[in-house]
Amino acid sequence: MNPFLERLMGMQNLTDQIIAMDFLNNAKSGVRNYAMAITECTSPDIKAVLTKQLEEAIQTHEHIVHFLVDKGYYRPFNVEEQRQLDLQNIQTAQGIL
Repeated sequence: MNPFLERLMGMQNLTDQIIAMDFLNNAKSGVRNYAMAITECTSPDIKAVLTKQLEEAIQTHEHIVHFLVDKGYYRPFNVEEQRQLDLQNIQTAQGIL
């Protein structure tokens, strides 16, 4: 969608939130995949490389979570606030469709 139209419709924040949440979900998948690969690995050298990559993936995940929390897009420590945010996002998305 045109960025000007997104601003007029109030979608810019929602678009940023969707991108950031997608990044978070991919980071979570990366952490899980590295952890599984480490458990399946038999080579100590490869295991060491995968462990370092896992640590970096965890740090990336943490940075994304802090970004989302700071922007008010994600409230992992308050289930009720997160539920309200999810409902608000659903209503906004339904209004767009």
